[in-house]
Amino acid sequence: MKKSLKRAGLGFAVLVVTALLALGGERVFVEAREKPIRFGDFSWESVQLHNRIAGYILEKGFERPTEYTLVEEMPGLMGLERGGLQITMEAWIDNSPGYWEAARDRNTVAFLGKNFPDAPQGWYVPTFVIEGDPERGIEPMAPDLHSVKDLAKYAHLFADPEDPKKGRFLNGPTGWVICTTNVKKLEAYGLEKSFNNFYAGSASALAIGITEAYKKGKPVVAYYWEPTPILGMYDMTKLEEPPYDKEIWDTTGGCDFPSCRVYKVANREFLEANPSIRAFLERYATSLELTNKALAYKELNGASLEETALWFLRENPDLWKGWIEDPQVAAKVEASL
Repeated sequence: MKKSLKRAGLGFAVLVVTALLALGGERVFVEAREKPIRFGDFSWESVQLHNRIAGYILEKGFERPTEYTLVEEMPGLMGLERGGLQITMEAWIDNSPGYWEAARDRNTVAFLGKNFPDAPQGWYVPTFVIEGDPERGIEPMAPDLHSVKDLAKYAHLFADPEDPKKGRFLNGPTGWVICTTNVKKLEAYGLEKSFNNFYAGSASALAIGITEAYKKGKPVVAYYWEPTPILGMYDMTKLEEPPYDKEIWDTTGGCDFPSCRVYKVANREFLEANPSIRAFLERYATSLELTNKALAYKELNGASLEETALWFLRENPDLWKGWIEDPQVAAKVEASL
């Protein structure tokens, strides 16, 4: 059958072939092995790293080709629903719960459990802004800066280079749903009068903005989250906000961020066609500490995502072997390392 499909020029195998085994008449899935599995590479580093860790195991252990498609959050969700993408190893569903829950209700995607425990996020400043840094000769600049509501009196410290009369709040890219919430927060806290919202062009631009300020010993206030290399390498302080309240969060946004559930998500039809891969994805689990450590390794060593994934797998053999049910699959991965 595959030969005839190739001769017809279709260039791919049938996704699922259902067979009845003579022994007991059991129904099983025969998994296609020619069409690449496409990961949704959202624009933050931790998802890209976990995609490549999982992708390496799929390539070497399950002998399945993989691809990685860079995509922003909402187009990525649509790709997962329609099947153009098959897997993403991080969906921060509490940042845009309506979209993810609607997709699950439509039965187009499946949540496969958490990648790591709930992730913190918020507005951060370098700790030296508040406490100083004697080793670098930096005096405290804003010793009374503890909460987002304190920012108004220190707006001059975070002066916007394009509008020095106001401070600059460094936000994420416009394609992130959470960044719309950050704009609402500025208004909820009355900070739109003293701060300009500045959208970073990408996750990389956001990271660079924080890193450059930190290395130069200059103030910066920015949205950020864990796990990330920056919070693994630099001493940053998350500013306090009123406790999280769902009603407030859904209206003005003027409260703390919810601890975000970070799920592995995949296209449901793909999972039905690939039950052994589904079992692997469901067992895949890490931690904030391990992810921060890996991202810091990448940054400090100038490593690529692929090199960092290899380092992670070599450093944590007992962890990843626990994700794989079939010892032959695990043996192939181990031999490749």
